[in-house]
Amino acid sequence: MNNKEKKFFALILASILIMVIIDLISDSKEGAKAWHLLAEGLMGLMAGIGIYVVLRNSLETKQQLQDERENFSNFKVQAEKWREQSRKYVEGLSQAIDQQLTLWSLSAAEKEVAFLLLKGLSLKEIAEVRNTTEKTA
Repeated sequence: MNNKEKKFFALILASILIMVIIDLISDSKEGAKAWHLLAEGLMGLMAGIGIYVVLRNSLETKQQLQDERENFSNFKVQAEKWREQSRKYVEGLSQAIDQQLTLWSLSAAEKEVAFLLLKGLSLKEIAEVRNTTEKTA
């Protein structure tokens, strides 16, 4: 049940409760029997309980939504921290690979091919990226 439906339901129950109270007052002035007043009073009580349940459920839902927003904010902060840390590691790894390729005296083109191979590209894909033939790659 969405929020508008809950409000509408609570409004209907409140209307019923008000009508029952008015009817109880009117019936008691007219001398209605006790069982009649009791039956109507129980209907009013049930409407009141219904209002309570709807409002409590609405407040619980609102609190859960607030909790979820806070959790999401915390996860967002944690994700950003992780991204920052992993960025450092990736940059460090990239630099270490570049240093090793330099130690092996690879040319700039050979380094580029090596990096593309490490990224998982096939020789055919590397040739397409570099606008060369597969044999050159």
